[in-house]
Amino acid sequence: MKIDLLPLSQISDALDSGAVSPEALLEASLARIRAVDGRLHAFLRLTTDEAHAAARASARRRASRKALGPLDGIPVGLKDIFCMEGVETTCGSRILQGYVPPYDATIVRKLKQAGAVIVGKLNMDEFAMGSSTENSAFGPTMNPWDLSRTPGGSSGGSAAAVAARLVPGAFGTDTGGSIRQPAALVGCVGMKPTYGRVSRFGVVAFASSLDQVGPFAQDGHDDNDQTSSPRPVPDYAAGLDRGVRGLRIGVPREYFGEGLAPEVERAVRAAVERLRALGCEIRDISLPNSPHAIATYYIVATAEASSNLARYDGVRYGHRARATQLLEMYEKTRAEGFGAEVKRRIMLGTYALSAGYYDAYYLRAQKVRALIHRDFDQAFASVDAVASPTSPTTAFRLGEKMDDPLAMYLNDVYTVPANLAGLPGISVPCGFDSRKLPIGLQFIGKPFDEETLLRIARAAEPADSPLPPVLEGR
Repeated sequence: MKIDLLPLSQISDALDSGAVSPEALLEASLARIRAVDGRLHAFLRLTTDEAHAAARASARRRASRKALGPLDGIPVGLKDIFCMEGVETTCGSRILQGYVPPYDATIVRKLKQAGAVIVGKLNMDEFAMGSSTENSAFGPTMNPWDLSRTPGGSSGGSAAAVAARLVPGAFGTDTGGSIRQPAALVGCVGMKPTYGRVSRFGVVAFASSLDQVGPFAQDGHDDNDQTSSPRPVPDYAAGLDRGVRGLRIGVPREYFGEGLAPEVERAVRAAVERLRALGCEIRDISLPNSPHAIATYYIVATAEASSNLARYDGVRYGHRARATQLLEMYEKTRAEGFGAEVKRRIMLGTYALSAGYYDAYYLRAQKVRALIHRDFDQAFASVDAVASPTSPTTAFRLGEKMDDPLAMYLNDVYTVPANLAGLPGISVPCGFDSRKLPIGLQFIGKPFDEETLLRIARAAEPADSPLPPVLEGR
């Protein structure tokens, strides 16, 4: 297999050995984007000049034998929710068209410091609100396994770009499953760290108590973000070879009921049995309040969204509608700039926070959120991680659920509990259905125990991964 089609860790090894140069790796990535992305629409814009400069700088560091990180010279893509200095950032919305940030998000700054080569900004559901990337103001992204189907969302562009090998790695955000669900639907790995593990500074906000930055791939505290944790970050790579013998995996009975596709259930249960064969102890557990997670999430998330999105009024940045009076300008700007799903969530959130309904909806949702968190605390007293499906089905067809918001929301039924509880979660491929569409297996871990989660995920992940049909010209 060509070097640029290998998983990120193997590409990093090839760079270290001199088998490929950063410039050649970038050119291969750009060539594949030109050849394939016209059918996928994963990228909204390329940052070619910045990428070439970063690749040349990486080559100079390698020539001088400086100490390098694992991402030095690696092409990566960014969900268009991250501010990047001098590069238009739209968050998939027309209301932010033309907005060019004067600063880098913390994640972007750290990637640059690590020597990563940022290739461009990736498509997404508008303001990260959606499960299919169909809510992007700039058109949907297609699934590389079947171009008539969705790659999931809201980080669908990031997932599709990695699955199609346009870049070895990409970054997205996960508010209710927006990294893990698309990773499952396209057959790659996607991880949501513990809430607070990665700074959200410079990330366009959707729901501030739920948003979290995370990576897609094939295989610290920030004073600017007061919700980021000061806990030290362990050497995750050093723990990967410890194996999983003796670890206890909980399988919640509530996650294997109505709505779960039989082929998905069979693949997930088979993957759990493979972990048992590797020495894991598999335990049946209960998370009794998980069935209420979707309702709770869509009250909390929309309430926070209605507050966060109040700033887009046509005055400070982004789109401004033509008007003769201030109120008219506010109304027309938001009517023209926001899409239907964003408007729906703003109205839902505003209603939930309004006088007379706050206690009945938002306050009650916060109480249920605490119960969901307590369920996980009790489960983790006897298990090291929780295993479940990532998505109840494989990738659905574009347009199939656009007229049924509730059906769309239920795609996140297994992922939102981890966000409500602030826990780390990861999705890894675990097989294919009869239509040859990928199936995802999710693990949820204890707070700030990403190390154990990654050990389990590595043991569960298949040894090899076939290439999607889009790379074969189909």
